[in-house]
Amino acid sequence: MKIASNRFQHSTVAVIFGWLLFFVLVPNILVLAVSFMSSDGSNFYKMPFTLQNYLHLFDPLYAQVVWNSLYMAGIATIICLIVGYPFAFFVTKMPVRYRPLLLFLVVLPFWTNSLIRIYGLKIFLGVRGLLNQFLLWTHIIDKPLRILNTEVAVIIGLVYLLLPFMILPLYSAIDKLDGRLLEAAKDLGANGFHRFTRIILPLTMPGIVAGCLLVLLPAMGMFYVADLLGGAKVLLVGNVIKSEFLMSRNWPFGSAISIGLTVLMALLILVYWKTSKLLNKKMELE
Repeated sequence: MKIASNRFQHSTVAVIFGWLLFFVLVPNILVLAVSFMSSDGSNFYKMPFTLQNYLHLFDPLYAQVVWNSLYMAGIATIICLIVGYPFAFFVTKMPVRYRPLLLFLVVLPFWTNSLIRIYGLKIFLGVRGLLNQFLLWTHIIDKPLRILNTEVAVIIGLVYLLLPFMILPLYSAIDKLDGRLLEAAKDLGANGFHRFTRIILPLTMPGIVAGCLLVLLPAMGMFYVADLLGGAKVLLVGNVIKSEFLMSRNWPFGSAISIGLTVLMALLILVYWKTSKLLNKKMELE
């Protein structure tokens, strides 16, 4: 029985390792290699190796796109944090028997394709959509709002899709809070604001940073959100990558942008790791 169990474990590890090797590591190595090659209209890429693709990333035009992507993704991340933190805190205060239902409702949208949900949101935000119809019916506005094809629409779409990625790590961090610390702080005379800023916020900071990373990084690459809700007026980094691969056929430059986005992700993960390490040391000293 033990031998069979060991074989199953080894087989499982081998399958996972093989999957990561052939479908994660190898494609990323190929993208990295292509990013150093030259563009070729007929064969997509060719020798010799060059650094021109990476130097092209510092072009003011593409730097502006990156800045706009960071700006919109940052706003979407802040909104997700403002909405997600109170909700996650509320879930942890609910009776244990109700928490699985609330978390199920959080992840329920994942059962529907995100592209379909964006089309639904596009109908909702349209000039004749439900939002405008409701605002007109309540006499809050006199004429329909034009939300589509603006940065506001793109940010709403990003928040709509990525809010669960903020709630789940926040819930995990808040749920691990030791209630005895809050009771001790209350007994020592700390008010609600001080308990939140001195105890709850520092202890849940790893969840905050993790949630921000899970929202910020995907938000920069969701090209279909910008295409459907922002039209041709709003671009994300993902739109540029899609354009370079599918329209311009400049695979080396598209690969260079993808590698740059991956490096940015790695740097943010490093920041998260360093932040968690410093917070853990601070808590141990206190």
